[in-house]
Amino acid sequence: MIIDSQTNIVYFSKLLKAWKSFQEIELILKKNYIISNVIEDTKDIWARDYMPVQVDTNKFIQFRYEPSYLAKDLYLQSNPQAVCKSHGFTPVYSYINLDGGNIVKWSDRVILTDRIFSENPQYTDRKQLISEIEKKLNAEVFLIPQIKSDFTGHADGLVRFYDEKTIIGNNLNDEYKYWGNAMKKIIKQYGFKYIDMPVFNYKAPYKNKSLSAIGCYVNYLEIGNLIVFPVFELEGNKDEEAFDLISSLYPNKFIERINITDIAIEGGLMNCISWNIKA
Repeated sequence: MIIDSQTNIVYFSKLLKAWKSFQEIELILKKNYIISNVIEDTKDIWARDYMPVQVDTNKFIQFRYEPSYLAKDLYLQSNPQAVCKSHGFTPVYSYINLDGGNIVKWSDRVILTDRIFSENPQYTDRKQLISEIEKKLNAEVFLIPQIKSDFTGHADGLVRFYDEKTIIGNNLNDEYKYWGNAMKKIIKQYGFKYIDMPVFNYKAPYKNKSLSAIGCYVNYLEIGNLIVFPVFELEGNKDEEAFDLISSLYPNKFIERINITDIAIEGGLMNCISWNIKA
């Protein structure tokens, strides 16, 4: 599959242009000579979840986008077919219900949370479901537990690949104990190395605080030699610690910090609002 460091163009929902922090994102991209486009026909500010997965330069897989968390808010559910058609993309369609935010990929492997099973109750044989995903993506699937309090159940707020055998993930000692313990077993089982990324729990005074993604640093955008890294500048933050870590991990990349707290309040960060591909 095409991994983030191989991508050279990024798309954002047209609706995101009205947000203050997006203006700063555009400046960062322009400064680093990254091409960006807007996605038409979207119904919310997100992009990753309903856009196809790039398997090869000219091959995309489009999974069904009917997340259970939007079942009562269908006015927010973008139509992948309409979006792809308006932009001239012709992906291979799959009936498997799978959000792009729950696909953390490397060239020959992907990480998904076990949310995949509840989103596809028609598959009574779980092994069959995983096998079909592996065939579609031509990649091995590794499963991790979802965070129970996360309404999306996505993997991109928990982990991402650093290389084939190394994962950057939320600090296991700062996350829920049940999740940290389960991850330690998985890391040992699959022989992964694990790099702890700081995470902090902000007591948000906002009405929709249960949706907040504030404090999650692994949900950054990597495109080519650029990383757009979220910071929050709020009480109790670990901005400097997290930024120092990502800088040490990628000494040859350009790393730009961006405060997108206004977007984080709504439940997502840089990976959620973007769709980057190799054109």
